[in-house]
Amino acid sequence: MRRGRKLAKRGLQEVNQRAVKKEHRPEIPRKTVYRLSIYLRCLQRLKSNGIRTVSSDALSKAAGVKSAQLRKDLTYFGQFGTRGLGYDVELLAKMISGLLGTSSLQPVILVGVGNLGAALLSYRGFEQEGFEIVAAFDNDPAKLKSRNLPKTVEGIDKLPGFLRATPVKMGIIAVPAPAAQEVANLLVANGIAGILNFSPAVIQVPDEVIVNSVNLAIELENLSYFVRS
Repeated sequence: MRRGRKLAKRGLQEVNQRAVKKEHRPEIPRKTVYRLSIYLRCLQRLKSNGIRTVSSDALSKAAGVKSAQLRKDLTYFGQFGTRGLGYDVELLAKMISGLLGTSSLQPVILVGVGNLGAALLSYRGFEQEGFEIVAAFDNDPAKLKSRNLPKTVEGIDKLPGFLRATPVKMGIIAVPAPAAQEVANLLVANGIAGILNFSPAVIQVPDEVIVNSVNLAIELENLSYFVRS
């Protein structure tokens, strides 16, 4: 059995090497990238429980998708798994993490340190997932000095200088809706390429900038509809 796992791992490594050598890798759809994040968390749970290999059926069930969908998603960056042995949990987790860019801590900045922003700044789970909020900014940082926050909050006017000196590509917006577009413009103008928007506002950005919006009210409205049905 141990020999079989070694062969599976070796085969997975060889396939990965061939996949990496491809110069023209197909663009991965956003929905697939989202599912890859779910697979990664499932694999991390399996690893923490001491499970070394997992079948596509078991992994897809844990992720809440069909096994055919899982196998299709993984083919975007190489063929994985060995018939009869399944996937090497640790190796597949490393490969997905590498693809998603979370093999090492990724720096993120936060703009807006109200109740929600303060909770995000204090949340330690980000580092376990491969992200670190390296700086936080607010339009009135003086009001936050009495709060026990893990990082010093700087004025929004300090943001351009910080980004000129620090290579950060991702930012979190947690400001009221009227200020969201102005903050987004500032982030984009200073090199931010990916924004996680907790503001209820719909923000407009250039095509090359990615925005993921988290509107808690909309999510609750959706839940309200389904629980009433």
